[in-house]
Amino acid sequence: MQNSSAVTEFLLLGLYGTFYGVRIFFFIVFLAAYITSLSGNFLIILLVSTIIRLNAPMYNFLWSLSLCEIVLTSVLVPRVLNVLIQEIGTIEFYHCIFQFYMLSSSVATECFILSLMSYDRYLAICNPLHYFSLMKNDICLKLNISCWLCGYALAVVGLAPLSTLQFCGPNVMDHFFCDLTPILKLSCTDTYAVEMEIFVFTFPVISFPFLFIICTYIRIIVTILKLPQATSRKKAFSTCSSHLTVVSTYYGTLTIMYVVPSKGFSFNANKYWSLLYSIATPLLNPIVYSLRNWEIKEGIKKLFNYRQSIYS
Repeated sequence: MQNSSAVTEFLLLGLYGTFYGVRIFFFIVFLAAYITSLSGNFLIILLVSTIIRLNAPMYNFLWSLSLCEIVLTSVLVPRVLNVLIQEIGTIEFYHCIFQFYMLSSSVATECFILSLMSYDRYLAICNPLHYFSLMKNDICLKLNISCWLCGYALAVVGLAPLSTLQFCGPNVMDHFFCDLTPILKLSCTDTYAVEMEIFVFTFPVISFPFLFIICTYIRIIVTILKLPQATSRKKAFSTCSSHLTVVSTYYGTLTIMYVVPSKGFSFNANKYWSLLYSIATPLLNPIVYSLRNWEIKEGIKKLFNYRQSIYS
């Protein structure tokens, strides 16, 4: 980035000013959530990789989603924990930009993966005769790789407008990690043009996959309602419920963070909603798929039964 910045590091306030006991409480809660999230997502990756029954297109996309969640939490949560334990954290300028890049990449990649999962459900329910010919393992692998390549490449293009900004002080960021809004607030140049460029570029990346998911589920619901038997309708809906729960949570959090205005509040609401996105959402995904998906639950039982048979 060619921006002749005089700022070499940022100070992250986090929960600055609160009692030490409160910060320790949140540190323990977030650490437990982080460990649980990593364990749950690694478990899903292990199950899909080792159990033949789960070697299906839907679970290949779920594997990719879990990996994306691991990358996201590993980039953000350790910094959040550091800020909580030290009261004021520090992050170097280029590390801050890299963290924001990884956040943007993960958001874009997850949007693409969620849209792929909705397309998978659409084919399985609305076009079952051609499902396995259209969703072969090699095709699923190429689709997964394309999601990651597009997410990380588009984030580079979206990051380019930030290279025109200058940061000459102050360097105090009222946040837990480097997000777009707190970065722009610290720039000593006019950020309006940069904000418009980033909005024009990122809005389609987030909104088009969401619109695609809505359109596929409209077709799915119409097809399910035409099924003659209630048991068939219930079974078809159950295959989509986990994905719908994850999509609703993911896009609901993004909407609150980046669409709903936070001006007028006595505190920076986005700072706290960002914790929900960086910690709670990755924790929710493996829980939802573990509790609501029969094949995942059976895979967990087989895995633990296999481990018990080894040690017995």
